[in-house]
Amino acid sequence: MIQANKQLDANGLACPMPVVKTKKAITDLEEGQVLEVQATDKGSKADLAAWASTVGHQYLGTVEEGDVLYHYIRKGSNEPEVEKAYEHTISLEELESRNGLILDVREAAEYAFGHIEGAKSIPMGELESRLAKLDKNEEIYVICRTGKRSDLAAQLLANNGFTKVYNVLPGMNEWDGKITKEI
Repeated sequence: MIQANKQLDANGLACPMPVVKTKKAITDLEEGQVLEVQATDKGSKADLAAWASTVGHQYLGTVEEGDVLYHYIRKGSNEPEVEKAYEHTISLEELESRNGLILDVREAAEYAFGHIEGAKSIPMGELESRLAKLDKNEEIYVICRTGKRSDLAAQLLANNGFTKVYNVLPGMNEWDGKITKEI
């Protein structure tokens, strides 16, 4: 195993809790020290990597042992961390009257158990490698379970030249419309 200065147990927690717990735990470290985050949520790999890059920490990587993911994050500068939220948002209610691509960035299993009809599934961890499959001229409405992963995904899209991107808030956990299942 990699030597870490502090360990965090986030086993059994689902998005956004591994990131929330990591944000709190990393404040106790000195610049350059390494935090080991243990998590069972498969989506935490993409979530923690995306979060770390948005606030100036270095995501070193992940070691997988059985069902547990061991994430390693080196703390960046001791400057106050300002987490920037993606500014263009849309509510679930507004989404129903819009035309464009609904991009679901949840894990494949989450998508299979219920998604908005017509939504395209690209899990957060695969998004950067699949950007070419998206149209930069199309309006894209990014959705996840709570709005956290979709915020990070919307920032990633915007940083790669997509200009018509909206983060859907609060996310699928509040969606009461028709859902499609693929199980």
